[in-house]
Amino acid sequence: MIGLRDDTDFGLQPPASLPNHAQKFAAQLFAEGGWLQETLSLEHRPEQESMARAAAAAFEGDTPLMFEAGTGVGKSLAYLLPGIIHAIDQSRQLIVSTHTIALQEQLEKKDLPLCRRLFSAVPELAPYATFQASVLLGKANYLCTTRLARALADRASLFADSDYEELQRIAEWAQTSENGLRHELQPPPRPEIWEAVNAASATCSRKNCDPTRCFYQRAKVRLRSSQVIIVNHALLFSLLNAGAGRAYAGTTESEARGILYADDFLVLDEAHTVPEVATENFGLSLSSYSVNRTLTALYNPKTSRGLLAKFGHPEGRQLVLDAAEAAQQFFALVHQQLLSTRTIVRVRDAETITPLLDGPLGALHRLILKTADQFDEGHDREELLEHAGRVRGLQKGVTEWLTLGDPGHVYWAERGGRRQTIIALRSAPIDIAAELRRQIFSGGTSVLCTSATLAIGGKMEPYAARIGAENTPSVIVESPFDYARCMRVFVASDVPLPSREDARLAIEVLGDYVRFCTERVRGGSLVLFTSYNDMRAVAAALEPIYLKLGRPFLMQGQDLSRTELAERMRAEGDAVLFGTDSFWTGIDVPGPALSQVILTRLPFGQPTHPIVEAKCEHIRERGGNPFAELTLPDALTKFRQGVGRLIRTASDTGLVTILDSRVLAKSYGRLFLGSLPTRNITRINRETRDEIFG
Repeated sequence: MIGLRDDTDFGLQPPASLPNHAQKFAAQLFAEGGWLQETLSLEHRPEQESMARAAAAAFEGDTPLMFEAGTGVGKSLAYLLPGIIHAIDQSRQLIVSTHTIALQEQLEKKDLPLCRRLFSAVPELAPYATFQASVLLGKANYLCTTRLARALADRASLFADSDYEELQRIAEWAQTSENGLRHELQPPPRPEIWEAVNAASATCSRKNCDPTRCFYQRAKVRLRSSQVIIVNHALLFSLLNAGAGRAYAGTTESEARGILYADDFLVLDEAHTVPEVATENFGLSLSSYSVNRTLTALYNPKTSRGLLAKFGHPEGRQLVLDAAEAAQQFFALVHQQLLSTRTIVRVRDAETITPLLDGPLGALHRLILKTADQFDEGHDREELLEHAGRVRGLQKGVTEWLTLGDPGHVYWAERGGRRQTIIALRSAPIDIAAELRRQIFSGGTSVLCTSATLAIGGKMEPYAARIGAENTPSVIVESPFDYARCMRVFVASDVPLPSREDARLAIEVLGDYVRFCTERVRGGSLVLFTSYNDMRAVAAALEPIYLKLGRPFLMQGQDLSRTELAERMRAEGDAVLFGTDSFWTGIDVPGPALSQVILTRLPFGQPTHPIVEAKCEHIRERGGNPFAELTLPDALTKFRQGVGRLIRTASDTGLVTILDSRVLAKSYGRLFLGSLPTRNITRINRETRDEIFG
């Protein structure tokens, strides 16, 4: 994180006499014939005006608000403009958290410059044109020039010759880099070398680093002077889980107002993802890979180098070897007893695996502390204490996992990595609402949750209960788009229902429909799956056909990232893109490059995942219905998001094709059909589809 602990001088409660212009100016900005129309020639949208007024009132009143705004409302400007005005008026910080990189980049590169342009053009708003904005990134993304200099000085004891060449490459890049961010160095730095020079260390501090030279310290200076801070949900919740936040601002948690900083206020955009992302980041995550990285940084037997080798500690080197051997045996046991036939297994009983790591990690931790005590205050002591803390963190994490230490968490083990050889120990809170209520909605500050898909059946209460925001005011406004004109929906009635017995037939029918639909529609098609196996099976049948026809074919999980796949789809104009899971949300391809969305199945989650399983048990224990309270709401939200990929601008047109006959055969199907933004729905089957599609 950037500077939360050090910023004790920022965000004190403003005096009551400070101005409050957010509501007044929001009315003038978004009204028909207002400054937005007059200055930027943007059309007046009543829905956007409603949202801007509600957001401004929530900001000024330090009250929470849930606001569902359909696609095309213009949510970003509706909260950014009043949010910036309020931040400057009150000397506070507006935190905007998003789920996707695409929205983060839109805010940074498009929406915020538009706000500045507007402020500059309107005399009454000129004082706000000087607002500063920063993107909050994790410390490990930044190069620390102090650590780089130390690594170069200690290269003989820390790095092999091949490692030193990589270190030199980083040093040469640092001479010309503007931001010192890892993703800007191409090819990317080797992880073990970057770990030795990045800012994720106590060594990188105001005391040790020159803010004019250290990229991270320079970023902290910018951050402290910024009125708008953009962050992603994963980082926000991981920071809060690590203990960051308003308690570091010089007041106790019960006294402070704010979330990350004292006196900040928060917008959670793409808020439909908050329950899932928070659950992922409010738990334990420890892997065989992270243990190995921590130990080899202390001593690498292949190169005879490392921090303990630098200080000439034969005893320390042996303790690292002992810990590494114990780790290998421990994770081999996890694999053998839990993961030999499955990739993910819930752990229900304490001490399932012999605690082989506790003793070796404890001995190593004590030795590092003893070594640190030989030094006065300075870099060497700080570096040793940093590594001691990491070893102790591993020891505590393994112990918690083995003992199922938190009764409110679910624990499991899983295999990952390209070769499925990395063993991870995981946990997550079963009821995320309690954690969010404490960390987010008890801050005494405004929290605006917004998305195009928050409500279930037109009601916000289920979502509010999921995030611990019961009794929060809520508003729903529809999209301004004319869906009756621009969207047609087809539902296939003859696709076999999912079952093990008919799995092969179902895949054949799915493949036949996907081929038919993509051949009949001009422009690009996004085909959304709920299973990697289904996606790969259909791809194996259709990819050769597309290649023969010269049709661009793209698929998740190959060489390109999600962002790169979306860029390729926009560029190709008539591509077929197969995606699953994350592709149901956040993909933005306007125009004819995306003319059809095909939903191969209703997006019900996997009921066997430990988190889902534990949540269902928790709901049953209190007398609830897991399907009605969890499974169905999640599927409806994801369904609405998938459909929402199609129409991104007022001029877009296209088709949605649903290849899951459960929307017709099951009682809950009416909820899915009722959540569609158009009633222009037509049934098809393999006998009638030629005539209907034309």
